[in-house]
Amino acid sequence: MSSSLFNVLPLSKSMLSNLDSLNYHEMTPIQAESLPMILNGRDLIAKAKTGSGKTAAFGIGLLHHLKVDFYRVQSLVLCPTRELADQVAKELRRLARATHNVKILTLCGGMPFGPQIGSLEHGAHIIVGTPGRIQEHLRKGTLELKDLSILVLDEADRMLDMGFEDSIQSIISQCPSQRQTLLFSATYPDQIAKMASDYLSDPVEVTVESLHDQTRIAQNFYELEHTHEKYLLIERLLAHYQPESTVIFCHTKKDCQDLADQLSNDGYSALALHGDLEQRDRDQVLVRFSNRSCSILVATDVAARGLDIKALDVVINFELPRDPEVYVHRIGRTGRAGHEGVALSLVTPAEGHRVNRIESLLGDTVKWDDGSRLNDQQSAFKEPPMVTLCIDGGKKNKIRPGDILGALTGEAGFKAEQIGKIDIFPFHSYVAVKRDLGKAALKRLQDGKVKGRKVKVRMFR
Repeated sequence: MSSSLFNVLPLSKSMLSNLDSLNYHEMTPIQAESLPMILNGRDLIAKAKTGSGKTAAFGIGLLHHLKVDFYRVQSLVLCPTRELADQVAKELRRLARATHNVKILTLCGGMPFGPQIGSLEHGAHIIVGTPGRIQEHLRKGTLELKDLSILVLDEADRMLDMGFEDSIQSIISQCPSQRQTLLFSATYPDQIAKMASDYLSDPVEVTVESLHDQTRIAQNFYELEHTHEKYLLIERLLAHYQPESTVIFCHTKKDCQDLADQLSNDGYSALALHGDLEQRDRDQVLVRFSNRSCSILVATDVAARGLDIKALDVVINFELPRDPEVYVHRIGRTGRAGHEGVALSLVTPAEGHRVNRIESLLGDTVKWDDGSRLNDQQSAFKEPPMVTLCIDGGKKNKIRPGDILGALTGEAGFKAEQIGKIDIFPFHSYVAVKRDLGKAALKRLQDGKVKGRKVKVRMFR
């Protein structure tokens, strides 16, 4: 396509106006490559990293083809995690602001089943959900896909990694054979190739390299003789770089939890994110890390997919991934939006072959550094700038972010800039406040009211 402007596409004036209001003026590479094909009704295989703009690419396509006056499920977006599904649904709602009466429903595990049935009874145009919960609704007959025209498999590689292959097959078996299928994947292993062959019809293939400018990411590798030396090196790295926000990647759930526990016991603000967490605990971990009231997130690759973190100072590879493309995906979480980033990798001799694969993929040799030269002042690690208050009440109580902000500002005496991110869930809400104001804000909410009623509030330590 000769132009990367959205107005070269056959979109409605209202859609173009809404895109302009969202500051979507020029298409990203994945949008420029895939949108003309999506709008033309073609099946698509798109290989693109997180942060490439792929959600807007398929979202604009779904809304363009949508028949609003036909109140049936016309599009289904499958995502690996609830967090990504929520993120996708939020973006679709923003894109749909110019189209009246579009119903977008999220169906994910970890949430009560009954209210989802009630929502489905009122009808929906677009469903965004996780494979397990979508399959459950289909099995119980509370969801029908006979009128589906577009199926999106978002981050298909991670859905397979998480063991959703059978669920996906079951869901697709209940979709009309005459449909448009869009498959998005950060990597393209053999399983994805087979899935594409089985479920897509004459697809167009689009590959867009990572948008992350690796010249903005300082990549340092550190060699250690034994795995047990890694923890001491992590402490030295944290003291040297003094990051406000760090993600440490491990392979297994146990390693994640053990490392997070060890860091917490030594006084660091660290939380673990892995598949064994209950959904509410997972929500709280992600809220606290994204609102900057927790400094260190120790995560597996699968659990971390779909993280919506605006500014991440440092990524640490406690272990190198087996797939070099996963390494690129990991480090691409830092150095975004024009910011400088740091990626640090801890390597034992047994992981040497993984370094070779990374060098082959990057087309360059990696930079080795000497951990003994690090400035490791033990008093140097930072406390998070914010603390999180948890309010017993959420969407089901009609609580909105403005209600919480209003309860803390104005007569309450706090300034808006002292209040951080506010997250509203069905039954709970979370608000970040400046650390030195945490106790005062807690008391204010406990003594006052939110939306005209008394609420229970606690502060995460």
